[in-house]
Amino acid sequence: MTSPVWPPYAHLKTQAPPLRVVGGEGAHFKLDTGERLLDATCSWWCMIHGYAHPRLVAALREQAGELCHVMLGGLTHAPAERLATRLVELTPSGLNHVFYSDSGSVGMEVAMKMALQYQRLTGKPEKRRMLSLMKAYHGDTTGCMAVCDPEEGMHQLFAGLLPQHLFAPAPRAPFDAQPHQVEADLAGLRQLLERHHHEIAALLMEPLLQAAGGLNMTSPAYLRGARKLCDDFDVLLIFDEVATGFGRTGQWFAADHAKVTPDIMVLSKGLTGGYLGHAATLAIDRVHAAFIGDTAEHAFMHGPTFMGNPLACRVALESIAVFEEEDYLGKIASLNHILRRELLDDTALRAHPAITDVRLLGATAVIETHTSAQLEGVAAFARKRGVWLRPIGRWLYTMPAYITTEEEMTRITDAMKTWFLR
Repeated sequence: MTSPVWPPYAHLKTQAPPLRVVGGEGAHFKLDTGERLLDATCSWWCMIHGYAHPRLVAALREQAGELCHVMLGGLTHAPAERLATRLVELTPSGLNHVFYSDSGSVGMEVAMKMALQYQRLTGKPEKRRMLSLMKAYHGDTTGCMAVCDPEEGMHQLFAGLLPQHLFAPAPRAPFDAQPHQVEADLAGLRQLLERHHHEIAALLMEPLLQAAGGLNMTSPAYLRGARKLCDDFDVLLIFDEVATGFGRTGQWFAADHAKVTPDIMVLSKGLTGGYLGHAATLAIDRVHAAFIGDTAEHAFMHGPTFMGNPLACRVALESIAVFEEEDYLGKIASLNHILRRELLDDTALRAHPAITDVRLLGATAVIETHTSAQLEGVAAFARKRGVWLRPIGRWLYTMPAYITTEEEMTRITDAMKTWFLR
């Protein structure tokens, strides 16, 4: 019998039936066939603690016995208040106001609406377009589709529905680039701002790691340059840290590498360790202050039903506590060392004719090929070796759970390498 579940990103005629997961523990999940697969993708990058972490499970059970949900309109509760306080403490200085939603994509919609309304409330209603980057991916909701890469992204089919925004060239200077090496990237950004700043409400970007758009890795110097340009041209700076937040780049947040504070920051995925959908859009005082006034327009008209869900807030608090108490930044540094040794320093792998680049940042590594056809069959190949890999187009990557052991990490990298070096 065909399942009534409609799977994501699927060609329904040709896709094989999905594997049925019946449980999980640590960095593995278990199938109904009895197989245990080592999850190299951390379930789309959010299960940073792995599966069935006892502290997160206990936190959910405890909170479920107290309060599962209540609307945040006109009401509040302790988990939402405590989590907002912790996020203000952890994120770059100045992000003092937290607006909750229920997914990363919706969190980005909130950020864009917030930026546009801010410009209107401060007397600049003509500033109503967004400036994004090529290779960007910010989500699948309608507003977010409009700021994803319009050429190589996955949303070309919907172009007629979407508002037209502006796109700067994707930065090319690598993570360890010196400031002068970033000048060409910033020149392209500056050129667009010089021409269009009068109509741009905000520049939005995935800092350091453009994830689903091709795992492009960029420099902290680019973030610092972008911050200055936004200040010079009166444009808000939005950081989409849905994928990069909570350690993925090697620091708590990608912004920490550059020591800059965006005007708005969006968090999700690792926020709850993947245990429930949740997101937070944080804003600086200047943005928040613009919404304090006497007119109807001063109200921020957004309110997801499940924003600030007590279960999600409580498990997020426990996730943050585990991250701090168990030295996750140290675990991420160890994973980075293994990835560097096993992939980046493998000269035979880098010389393979199918491969255009091997790169890594924090607990992320990617092997880029010339065409997606060169990765056809890699998921089935890895499954036979007890590893779950799911490439994105022509990019074979791993974003493992931070609790992945050295032996498990080596199994993942061996599966990736063996695909090419058979």
